[in-house]
Amino acid sequence: MENRQMEQANSTGKGVQINENSPEVITNDMYTPAFLREQIGKLVRVEFLIGTDNMVDRVGFLEDVGVSYILLRAVESGNLLYCDIYSIKFVAISEYPYRIDHHYQI
Repeated sequence: MENRQMEQANSTGKGVQINENSPEVITNDMYTPAFLREQIGKLVRVEFLIGTDNMVDRVGFLEDVGVSYILLRAVESGNLLYCDIYSIKFVAISEYPYRIDHHYQI
């Protein structure tokens, strides 16, 4: 499992590079950052808890994941958004992004 993650991270050419000296939090998918690294490139909706009772969400393509942050490419603007990983409560991961099917019949 670790070799696959290392190959994936090194092939992206982005941000955090994984090697044999990397902390377990980004190599073992039992931890959130390592799990999210496996989702790089996918469309995600991330919900954040701000304060004690304010939930906000952001939608974008997961660009990179570090130990304490994620980078999202915003769908609306294309801007890169740096997000605190510790505020994340839920992540919806799109396996098959929505696309219009003109041949769909009811």
